[in-house]
Parts: sequence; C-alpha cells; structure tokens
Amino acid sequence: MSEKEQTPSRPTENPGQWRLKKTIVMVGMMGAGKTAVGRGLAAQLDVPFLDSDHEIEVAANRTIPEIFARDGEPFFRQKERQVISRLLEEERGVLSTGGGAFLAEENRRTISEKGVSVWLKADLDVLWNRVKHRDTRPLLRTADPHATLSAIYAERVPFYAQADLAVVSDGKASIEEMVSRVIEALKARPDVLEWT
Repeated sequence: MSEKEQTPSRPTENPGQWRLKKTIVMVGMMGAGKTAVGRGLAAQLDVPFLDSDHEIEVAANRTIPEIFARDGEPFFRQKERQVISRLLEEERGVLSTGGGAFLAEENRRTISEKGVSVWLKADLDVLWNRVKHRDTRPLLRTADPHATLSAIYAERVPFYAQADLAVVSDGKASIEEMVSRVIEALKARPDVLEWT
C-alpha cells in the first residue's frame, strides 16, 4: 500500500477541533461514495457540503441525464469546469465532483492550487454492486453497462492516481468509518486541515 493510501479503522477523536484551511475535493468513479462520504465529512468538520453535479443541475434547471441527452458531454464538461472553479473560489468546504471531472487537466490543476483532492479508491466489483440497479448514470446507458463501467474504470484510474491523497473504499466500511479514514489521511496535510 502506498504512503498516500489510508485504511485505518479507528474513529477520529475530537472531530470538532479541526479547522479547514482549503476545500477538500472528493474524486473517483461513480459509485465510489463521493457524495455520501463527502456529506459525512462535511458534517464531521462542521463545514459546507458542495456537490458540483447538483450545482450544474441548478444552474441549467435540468438533470445531468437531461443535459447529456440535450447538449452532449462536451457541453456538460465545460459547465463542470466553470462550476468547480467557482465553488473553489467562493467557499471553503467539502466538494464532491462527478466521476469524469478529475480527467480534465484544467480541473486537476485548479483543485491542486485551491484545495486538496481525495480519491475514494474502490475496485470494479464494489463499484458495479453500487451502480448496477440505478438508471441515473448517463454513461452506463449502453447494451452492456458492466463492460462500459469496466472500460471507464480502466481509462480513469491513471487520472485518479494523480490525486493528492487516496483512501480505500472497500465496500465494507460504514460512512462513519470512511469519514475517519479520510480525516486520518488529511492529518498528513496540515495546510488543509489543522488541529486547533
């Protein structure tokens, strides 16, 4: 296991005594738990939770699947870059991003400059078990969604591996345990999370 991967199981003590200095940006595949873990982390740190996909939907007054169907993926990615940049400028908190957001070099650079990226690293089986019964993933609306997910996974993992920190999402840990893992990983980054 690399230095930047963390899988501790013990809960974090005195969670209310952390001060957030930079936005924590959750990155990873669809189904990795970015929204659920991000919400839990924001609650634990008592900071705002932000979701780039939600912000795009509000701005467009359409769902992500509707944006993909009407305007296509390139339009969505353009809006995604704008929203991520704005959220990193406007507010310090925990930001959950869509699965494809970290693929764009501009997003990776902006996130690295203004925040810290945390990759929720889940293997393909864990991801498939979480997404196979949902019809909310436009990229998986194919004849063989498992093969599609596998191809997306293979393409994206090298990008996610460039994240500042990686935290294993094994499909067994509770949300609370995942939050503790992320906070443990962030202890190595006092420029982001400071004990007060």
